Amino acid sequence: MKLMIKALTGAAMLTCAFTAFAQKGETVKIAWIDPLSGLMAPVGTNQLRSFQFFAEKLSGDANPAGVKFEVIGFDNKLSPAESLTALQAAIDQGVRYITQGNGSSVAGALIDALNRHNSRNPGKEVVFLNHSAVDPDFTNSKCSFWHFRFDADTSMKIEAMTAFMKDDPTIKKVFLINQNYSHGHQVAKYAKESLKRKRPDIEIVGEDLHPLAQVRDFAPYVAKIRASGADTVITGNWGSDLSLLVRAANEAGLNVRFFTYYAGVTGTPTALGTQAEGRVYQVGYNHYNMGGQMDKWMAEFKQRFNDDFYTGSVVNIYKGLAQAMANAKSTDPVKVAHALSGLKFQGYNGEVEMRRTDHQLQQPLYLTRWQKVDAKHPYSPENTGMTLVPVREFPAYVASTPTSCQMRRPG
Repeated sequence: MKLMIKALTGAAMLTCAFTAFAQKGETVKIAWIDPLSGLMAPVGTNQLRSFQFFAEKLSGDANPAGVKFEVIGFDNKLSPAESLTALQAAIDQGVRYITQGNGSSVAGALIDALNRHNSRNPGKEVVFLNHSAVDPDFTNSKCSFWHFRFDADTSMKIEAMTAFMKDDPTIKKVFLINQNYSHGHQVAKYAKESLKRKRPDIEIVGEDLHPLAQVRDFAPYVAKIRASGADTVITGNWGSDLSLLVRAANEAGLNVRFFTYYAGVTGTPTALGTQAEGRVYQVGYNHYNMGGQMDKWMAEFKQRFNDDFYTGSVVNIYKGLAQAMANAKSTDPVKVAHALSGLKFQGYNGEVEMRRTDHQLQQPLYLTRWQKVDAKHPYSPENTGMTLVPVREFPAYVASTPTSCQMRRPG
């Protein structure tokens, strides 16, 4: 009897140990669906490298679940239709986690597709880890249990940006220029609403929308900005659409301030050069001089790829996903999604929280300004001799905005 009890106890302990580390040693495949061709290819290439670099850094013993991350890249050509084809190809390969961020129109299509797929294919669910698509609707009217956003949405970024702008009495006339799709529309909408609430004396003297990733000469748009008499420009442009815009502004000698989301992204630092010193600001959840481990990772990334790491959400995706898998004791997407919903974890930028009500990561934001490198801020993107220096930090509770999400959760 004693031998039987010992045997049963040993078997139970072995079962518990196996259950506790059921996911240890597993390979978790993540499908990356973003552009690798066209005008936005440089941004996509940088971000695919970023995902692969940190898959290497944060796999195995480097994460609490002990899983290995593997990233499979799909070129979506910045097209929603191509993205849905890539999604199906990833699902056919057994991938259960996807990531995307370049283009809210693409993100919206993926969310809709995953809602349908997951409802029709129980046991084969897929989770969407959004690294950069910032349309607020995705965590409000279009929120989904299967979608988790690790960037800050447009309402959060505008809230921080205008909190800084309201204290500057020299800002009197603002021009809005954005890409003509959902993200650009939302930037313009929230900028107008927030400025009216905080600084009703500021005049919106012009507003323009242009095609996404199609304009090669922004001189006509710069002429409009000059003619408007604006002293400040707000833009959510990214990639070539921001690089070419600021280059045209420099060439025309347009002496206005630019408040941006993506001044530090591939191609734009070079376009800014020294001419834009002190005139260009960026709002974001990270910057080039974070300090600590992030500085070491950035230095290694630059040495390996001759490129700059700027998509900090990649790090928090791996950290949050691994912690959720450890807590769930599983890599099953349904269990992991439940564990990730409401999760607080230590990110590269302090403790962050994946808000349970809408799956919007709550995190601090930083407003930075373009200037020459110095001893305290030595990192120089694209070897320009310039950098983005923080001028204001906004704690998570300051940058946070409310949600109207009514999320439906699986049992």
